[in-house]
Amino acid sequence: MATATKPKDNKTRCAWCTADDIYIDYHDKEWGRPVHDDTVFFEFLVLESFQAGLSWLTILRKRENFRKAFAGFDVKKVAKFDARKKEALMQDEGIIRNRLKIEAAVNNAQRFMEVQKEFGSFDKYIWSFTGGKPVVNRPATLRDVPPITDLSKKITKDLQKRGFKFLGGTICYAFMQATGIVDDHTSDCWRAKKK
Repeated sequence: MATATKPKDNKTRCAWCTADDIYIDYHDKEWGRPVHDDTVFFEFLVLESFQAGLSWLTILRKRENFRKAFAGFDVKKVAKFDARKKEALMQDEGIIRNRLKIEAAVNNAQRFMEVQKEFGSFDKYIWSFTGGKPVVNRPATLRDVPPITDLSKKITKDLQKRGFKFLGGTICYAFMQATGIVDDHTSDCWRAKKK
């Protein structure tokens, strides 16, 4: 059974959070906290799609490289990445070099801007699925956290209908957790107890 972890500071954390400082910092300061910044939303859409098939820690370790490679996650700039720029990304050893994921990131930047135009912001769009409030679950253990939910399926279906690529229900649910649309900190985690 997965139990919460207790690194040097003796704080109990969700079991997925290893003793790695990058993971601890991400868990304590970002994961499950509500986001309302479109640039951050776009960053996590890109990072979560690149994470598919890899560990999240791998992505976090390359995060600064991704920021540089994807113009600080400026959606307008990424939407204009041409074939030459995409090929340069394929040669960038600092990121995950996967042509389908790179193509998806550029496509998704274009679709993201369409959502912004329609709703005023991606923030308004994505939070409309929960009435503007985070879904707080408080699972007892990591085993109680589902990889996909009806809500993530619903959002995925809508995003796919809008032309987003490389984004399934599991990736969508991880995106929702990362941006605080869902708060899945386990009940014994110090973040769950902090009001």
